[in-house]
Amino acid sequence: MIIAAILTVSCQDAVPLYKQADAPIEKRVEDLLSRMTLEEKILQMNQVTLGTNLNQNNIGGEQVEPVLGSYITYTATDPTEINQMQKRAMEETRLGIPVLFGFDAIHGFRTVYPIPLAQSCSWNPELVEKACSICARESRLSGIPWTFSPMVDIARDGRWGRCAEGYGEDPYTASVFCAASVRGYQGDDISDSTKIAACIKHYIGYGASEAGRDYVPTEISSQTLWDTYMPPYQAGIEAGAATVMSSFNTINGTPASASPYHLTQVLKEQFGWDGMIVSDWDAVKQLVYQGAAADHKESAWRAVNAGLDMDMADLCYFNHLEQLVKEGKVGEKTIDESVRRILRLKFRLGLFENPYPPVTTAEERFNLPGDFEVVEQLAEESSVLLKNNGLLPLGSKPGKIALIGPMVDNYWDLIGSWGGHPLAEDIITIKQAFSDEFGPANVLYAKGCDFEGDDRSGYAEAVAKARQADVVVLCLGEKSSWSGENGIRSTLALPSVQEQLAFELKKTGKPMVLLLNNGRPLELCRLEPLADAILELWQPGIAGGKPAAGILSGRVNPSGKLSITFPYATGQVPIYYNRRRTSRPFMGFYQDITSDPMYEFAYGLSYSTFEYGDIREVCERPLTFEISVTNTSSLDGLETVHWFICDPVSTVTRPYKELKFFEKKLIRAGKTEQFRFEVDPLRDFGYVDESGRRYLEKGKYQILVKDKLFEVEL
Repeated sequence: MIIAAILTVSCQDAVPLYKQADAPIEKRVEDLLSRMTLEEKILQMNQVTLGTNLNQNNIGGEQVEPVLGSYITYTATDPTEINQMQKRAMEETRLGIPVLFGFDAIHGFRTVYPIPLAQSCSWNPELVEKACSICARESRLSGIPWTFSPMVDIARDGRWGRCAEGYGEDPYTASVFCAASVRGYQGDDISDSTKIAACIKHYIGYGASEAGRDYVPTEISSQTLWDTYMPPYQAGIEAGAATVMSSFNTINGTPASASPYHLTQVLKEQFGWDGMIVSDWDAVKQLVYQGAAADHKESAWRAVNAGLDMDMADLCYFNHLEQLVKEGKVGEKTIDESVRRILRLKFRLGLFENPYPPVTTAEERFNLPGDFEVVEQLAEESSVLLKNNGLLPLGSKPGKIALIGPMVDNYWDLIGSWGGHPLAEDIITIKQAFSDEFGPANVLYAKGCDFEGDDRSGYAEAVAKARQADVVVLCLGEKSSWSGENGIRSTLALPSVQEQLAFELKKTGKPMVLLLNNGRPLELCRLEPLADAILELWQPGIAGGKPAAGILSGRVNPSGKLSITFPYATGQVPIYYNRRRTSRPFMGFYQDITSDPMYEFAYGLSYSTFEYGDIREVCERPLTFEISVTNTSSLDGLETVHWFICDPVSTVTRPYKELKFFEKKLIRAGKTEQFRFEVDPLRDFGYVDESGRRYLEKGKYQILVKDKLFEVEL
């Protein structure tokens, strides 16, 4: 027994602590860190692309031979490819530190679901969590345990193409969906073979870019930063997000990727967060373009001392950190702190124990039972019925349908930006969906026109098909490439060739449904009067046209509501519901157009009708309110109740109303459901100052649900 004990101790001593799976992660991190040379540490702080870069906005970027801390792989969907690279890191380097692979699985890996902007219109965070869980499983089994998602930038200017990637204009909404996404990606344990590390981005203020242009400066007051832009990040951190990505923009004159206040003081110290921060693509060397650094060496110096842990793509850290340390401009403790966070992530992901994902077939990784049903339901609940004069639902036998427009027989533009790895056969076109729903003999098709240009030669065929039909379904919208990164538009109107097609079809006198596929709010002031019904399908992913066909037939009852305001005209942007109070509420309106939006935040129609009761207080401790909602129709329907608050008088002036809670329930025909809002006075009635401290003042507050109001005095 003594000999056995000696052998056991000897064996343990022979295995470095960092390789002992049962040892505490923090001790393993420190042990490995103590064994690393400065060069090895710096290698961990760099990330480059492995394979073809599919993002046209991220051109260039040198490649380097040594094994680095992380690689972005845009084309790998087979674990065999990943394992070949991982084997090199594990077996051909001194310490055997695994590589961390990442990919922009923004709204799906292979099973692509609706764009995030659409997701938030579902008001169903549980369903979004399920979709993100599918994405996580597919990504991890393909060998990629890290996604650069969710994006939680608050977007109030639809000209900014990246509004497609976030959850709309409201900080509370973005916070809820951020937390749901993080839970879906990471689960309870990111070392699970079906979970991945989330990366909340872009920290911070990117969505406030001037005139909706990518990469340009933002100016945000300190109070507004904490009040509007910080809450989703706080929610993501509280949900356990493993990583954060810094943004491209300068904020109040300081680049976000070189801001000690935002990266270190707030994120790491004030929040007490121990995760890892990665830059956005080339963001470190772009400090030169922004005028914050004279050269790439100074860029590396500023970024690493600000608290940026990993440099994505531009190799500024790789080329300059060692010399900066030798010159005393960067302390080894600073390097150690960043590497510590990187190693901690790799240990938490379980990469040291399980660096190689199992080699499986595509059939074992993708399109598993139940996956499509989840993404289809999400697309259904994300679709927003904007107008209906009684034409919808069409029923299962509406007669002949003229299906017209550039979106009808189109695969890829249904996917949206950052589309993952779907296959063409995975995607259900609008044409196919309507043929399946109504029967191919009842569907007439004409393209009519392209997305843009001046070619109107297809109008005649479209008009002829419309005259043969009982109802026209006009499918207009945007190409996938029109939104997303660098998808900047000067106008929210669709190109005139699409709008004019609608005018020509209107002349036939046939009832017309306008079906929209897009990645941003649109200017509809000219199209709205032409349509009897308008359905916003967004960019629904592989479910494609199936949700739209189901909603138009009546098989699906629409329940989506807008998470972003649709302006009447582009000249109104930025436009959003929770503006602060104005000094002259009776003046300050546009002289040439209405100042009201076309469709406001939280707007959306259903085939059911709902009657709201009065708001009532049901409990003082905790302070709780209820409202009854009755389905007064003969059709079961999902309804979302949005609870807003208003603080009429405050030291820091507040908006006319602010969303603080929402809940979605199925209400059976003729039945009543109770919706409840449990108030935390400091959280829900309070305000934050310029440093993030929250205050609650005595006074009167209002609870608002639709046109119902309840006054509370504290």
